[in-house]
Amino acid sequence: MQGTEKHSPRYHSLDTWPAEEILEALWASQLRAISCIQHVVSEISESAEAIADRLSNGGRLFYIGAGSSGHLAIQDCVELNPTYGWPLDKLVPLIAGGKDALLAPMGGAEDDEEIAIDALKKHQINAHDVIVAVAASGSTPYTLAAVKHARSKNSLVVSIANNKHAPTFDYADHSIFLDSGSEVIAGSTRMAAGTSQKAALNMLSTLTMTKLGHVHDGLMVSMIINNEKLERRGAAIVQEISGTDKETAKRCLKTADRDIKLAVLLAMKYPKADAEKALADNRGHLRQAMQQLK
Repeated sequence: MQGTEKHSPRYHSLDTWPAEEILEALWASQLRAISCIQHVVSEISESAEAIADRLSNGGRLFYIGAGSSGHLAIQDCVELNPTYGWPLDKLVPLIAGGKDALLAPMGGAEDDEEIAIDALKKHQINAHDVIVAVAASGSTPYTLAAVKHARSKNSLVVSIANNKHAPTFDYADHSIFLDSGSEVIAGSTRMAAGTSQKAALNMLSTLTMTKLGHVHDGLMVSMIINNEKLERRGAAIVQEISGTDKETAKRCLKTADRDIKLAVLLAMKYPKADAEKALADNRGHLRQAMQQLK
């Protein structure tokens, strides 16, 4: 039996415990879920480097999963555009059951292999692309079928699972095994397994986007600005990096049409044409553009 499905004897009489003891058990399980990440830092790092390399050459980033794992995969995927400005046409979120599965349980969808394959065929997944597959068991038919198809097209496959012998690992270029242990509620993988998956996805996508030049000094320099709060944040970023005053930062951000990287260079007194060229020459990496303009 897979680790996430095992019923630990420790929790045999759980429903008779005092409320605080139940919560303490849940808390301990969450801590283990987070702690297991320290054992796969190298795997996450290697995966992110490989993803960044593939994406920097025009590839798309696919996320795929079913049930709770699918929800977490989609959540990570949809944050990449607003946070890092990653193009929407380079993001493909896929979950068993489609959009309806985000709001209602569709358990049967995870057994449909053909839907997964058809979705990847529709998007014409190819050797330039990356697929991040998330499944606690690593054996979900929908997710496994997608991984097999992506591998057959020479896409880069990154598999995240909580089962040491996950079948999805057999078809992955990079495997990330999250040893989150038995669930307090046996088989309820939205809990410990889900927590570990969320942490791993956070780290994987953040490092990937950092390597692609969307982070500078821990700041979101490719952030999409589409409301007043983000307008203020964007101006603060320009001010911090360039060392200019608040009003100049706001003015430069407006001149740059809310492009934070360009606004930083404008605030540093570089001509707009030169700043745009430096960013283009360096694939949007602000630090490298700044060095070129010195």
